[in-house]
Amino acid sequence: MPLLVNGARVDLARSTGDMIRAHPHLEEKAKLLRSQPAQIVEPKGLLYVQQREFAVTTPKDGSVSILGSDDATTCHIVVLRHTGSGATCLTHCDGSDTEAEVSLIMSSVKSFSNSTGCGRLEVHLVGGFNDDRQLSQKLTNQLLRAFDLQPEDVHLVTFCVTELNDREEQDIHFPIIYGIAVNVKTAEIFPATFPEKGPDEDLRSAHVLTGAPLTNIYDAKTEQLQIGPYFWGPFPHVDFWLEQDDAQILQNLSTSPLAEPPHFVSHIRSTLTFLKEHPFPSRSLFPDRKPRIYKKNEEGLWEQVCSDKI
Repeated sequence: MPLLVNGARVDLARSTGDMIRAHPHLEEKAKLLRSQPAQIVEPKGLLYVQQREFAVTTPKDGSVSILGSDDATTCHIVVLRHTGSGATCLTHCDGSDTEAEVSLIMSSVKSFSNSTGCGRLEVHLVGGFNDDRQLSQKLTNQLLRAFDLQPEDVHLVTFCVTELNDREEQDIHFPIIYGIAVNVKTAEIFPATFPEKGPDEDLRSAHVLTGAPLTNIYDAKTEQLQIGPYFWGPFPHVDFWLEQDDAQILQNLSTSPLAEPPHFVSHIRSTLTFLKEHPFPSRSLFPDRKPRIYKKNEEGLWEQVCSDKI
């Protein structure tokens, strides 16, 4: 069944601008979201989702109350929620395989909602801007098309993407919102930044940089964060990239060099250093081929669980 706005099927032949003119309440909602200052979300009760990761949980979760992601320039952050079960998924899409990714997150939310008689699936799309290469526009179109192809009705509730998330400064375009969070208990969605992006931030980033597919990182039934096992070979030209200055890294390893957050280059350097230190993660990180498991402790922070206790 199709992607719906106010009960009417979205016309995918229309441009984003025409679509907004046909549904002015979406623009109003985007304006409201953009006007909110980004909230700093502390680690307690947070599950941070990196690029090409997703996590799904329900309001019954005793460990995680907030799902969030940031550092999205041309990427889009997607929240899919079932209003009956409250099952909520957040993912950070970069256009690598959008159709397969949407099917994956649909299945993950439905797996928590099959026994719920009432409710509907609602999707919230945030991110992107008017970038020179129009990568944001392409991803917006891919996501709309992918949700429209799903067998179930999906209701588009928030649409703050590309030109609706764009600001201009001295002829340079930037996203307005780089990150969002969703409160799993209340369904509130708000602009957000995250001082802590872990655990295993470098390992998870390395997984993406080596071409990983979209990966589920959370088991809501056990309330455990599961990282890996991940496998890759030596990263091509890693020494060459580590020798480059900041401008070269920014220019060559970003989809939108002028719009990146200030910590982009240091994050990439840290990830490249990690890849150099771990050319064969099957030996150094996952010799037993088991995931690294984390649970929230009494302070609400992630703590690694020994594999023999699992």
